[in-house]
Amino acid sequence: MLIQLTMRRTGAVPVPGSPIDGIRIMALLPSRWHKDLTQATGDIVIRVRTDAGTTSADVRAEVAEILTNPEVGHWELVTCRPLHTRNDEQDSAKEEK
Repeated sequence: MLIQLTMRRTGAVPVPGSPIDGIRIMALLPSRWHKDLTQATGDIVIRVRTDAGTTSADVRAEVAEILTNPEVGHWELVTCRPLHTRNDEQDSAKEEK
């Protein structure tokens, strides 16, 4: 499953143009997930490809736990939404047959 995570700073002084917090958060995500930092200025947007059977609720819980870490605790998860890919559509079509 492909999921897009969006995180927003909760009140700390922003570091304009710095991807460091995005990289820190990516490093704390499970190593079995494929991760892609798509935006690092302002909000942090990370796309993750999870294992089959992992739900967006599982991902949301994992990220919420990660954001309790003091080095990235000044970020909050704003959205955690599944992105539909062409492979998802092909898999659904195969299941229907």
